Order: sequence, then C-alpha cells, then structure tokens
Amino acid sequence: MQFLIVRLGALGDVVHAIPVAAALRRAFPGARIHWLVDARHRELVDLVTVVDRVIVVPSSTPRGWMQALRATREVRYDVAFDLQGLLKSAILARASGARRVAGFALEHLREKAARPFYTSVEAAEGGHAILKNLRLLRTIGIDDLQLDFPLAQVDSPALDALRRTIGESRFALLNPGAAWPNKRWPAERFGALAAQIRERCGLTPVVLWGPGDETLAAAVTAASNGTALLAPPTRVRDIVALSRAAELFVAGDTGPLHIAMAVGTPTVSLFGPTDPNRNGPWAPRDVVVSRASQCGCHIDRRCRQASWCLADIGVSEVSAAVQRLATERLRA
Repeated sequence: MQFLIVRLGALGDVVHAIPVAAALRRAFPGARIHWLVDARHRELVDLVTVVDRVIVVPSSTPRGWMQALRATREVRYDVAFDLQGLLKSAILARASGARRVAGFALEHLREKAARPFYTSVEAAEGGHAILKNLRLLRTIGIDDLQLDFPLAQVDSPALDALRRTIGESRFALLNPGAAWPNKRWPAERFGALAAQIRERCGLTPVVLWGPGDETLAAAVTAASNGTALLAPPTRVRDIVALSRAAELFVAGDTGPLHIAMAVGTPTVSLFGPTDPNRNGPWAPRDVVVSRASQCGCHIDRRCRQASWCLADIGVSEVSAAVQRLATERLRA
C-alpha cells in the first residue's frame, strides 16, 4: 500500500496529524507513507520515524505547486488523505494522481470548495483535532484512536548550550510568542510568573523564542527580576530536545506547546481565542487556564471585543496551576 498524507501547516496542526501516520504504520507495517508539507514545517515531519518520504511544497506559487506535484506523481498512491481541508490541499491531494482521495465531510471543512476533490469523506465527530484526523482513516477501514507521536531522538546544540550554563539543574520552559497577537499573554506577566517558578518551584525558568520574538523574549527576562534565562536560538529539533528535558512547559496555543505535549512534557497552557477542547492538551495531568468560553475571536487573529479574554488571566492563577503540576511531577 502507498499512502500520501497532505498536511501543509501550521506547526501545531502538523503535530496533530502525526498520529495518523502512526496508525497507518500499525495497520499496514509494510506500507509506504509519504507526507506533503510546506517547506517551513519540513523539519518536524523529518523527525516522524514512521514516514518514509517527506515531499515539500517549496513556495505558495504555481511553480512551487508543480514542483511538489512532480514528486507526488512519481508514486501511484492508493489513498491520499487531506487533513487540511482547504481548497489548496484538496487540489494537491487530487492532483497527486492517488486512486482515492479522502477528506472531511462538508460541515467539517475550512473551505467548502475542497469537497468536490474527494472521492471518500468522513463525517468527523466533534472533539479534539487529533481524533478528527484519526477518524478520517475510517474511510479505509481503520478505527484506531491511539494517540502516538513517533518522533526521533535528536541531538540539540541549544540543549547542549543550556546545560553548559545551568548544568543538570531542573528547568521550566516558557514560550511567550504566538503567531496570533491575541494568543500572546503579556510579557510582564510571563516575567512575573518566571520569578514565581524560580522561587516556589525551584526550577530555572528558560524563555523560548523564535524568529521575530527576540524583543518579546527579552521583555520577559527583563520582567523576571533576573530569574529567567533566554534560551539559545532554537530550531524545531531543539524545541523537541529541550521539551523532553524540561520539567514543564508554559505557553499559549502555539506550535511549540503542541510539540511539548507530543513528547510528553507536562504543560500549563493558556487558551482564549481558540478552544482547548479542540486544540488543547490530551494528557489528564496537563492544566489548561482558559477563557475560550467568553471569547468572540475564535477565528480572528486580532481581538475585536471590548475586553481581550487573556487580559483576564492573572499571574496568580497561572502560578497556582504551575505549582500544582510541579508538585505532582516531583511525586511521580
């Protein structure tokens, strides 16, 4: 059997698609599993041990599309699974030449125009995005809802650099950045939280940052009364390694948070404009601090409400969640 997974982005959504690859491998141990992904997210898919080949869409241009399609047409896929639900992803899945193209039913598509490109559909039920993805495998007779994230063990220059600074001290990761401005908890509150993590949990707070987040991360460390360290520059593989080594991870709904969840790091997550029931943690121990029920910006990157939902989340509430999780971690 030859399978093509189409999940182009974003980073957190790519994480949520990994269990589909794992379920395909369990059902068809000898299958060839390929994954079509945007170039900026290739590094994560390269770490998925059950994927045989990663095919990259190098750019969102006709030339980029054609380059990716030439690669997919080298194989006669039995089934292409569109886990994105966009017109673009549906076209790419169908144009791959796969014998069957599976996608979500109309009511679960982000762009309804994608529907005519599917030969099989699954009326995915509500609940977490990971389960929705897994249910798409019912179109080929697989009913497997196991949440498995087969990510390779990796070397990390960033973790090595951090260890040279703090030795074997236990640490917590804080990730203040997010692609959506209204997902970002204020830097000064992250800084105050870092100080409390150091004082009350005995952990070294380490602030993660990505491209464009340098100023934000520096503001967090400045607000921490000298308790927080700025993480070294990180790539995706560094986030995987740092998360595996961390005692806990604190962030809003963003890609690095989902990586931490996938590798089993205990998390405290802050949700406002997105629904934690769909995008949040799945491990029972993880803690969500949420204002999603009172937010009116679920599909909007900028808050349009009179009162921003995350502004209602205070440092004390998040600190209490962190202390509870840290205490449980010590007892484990």
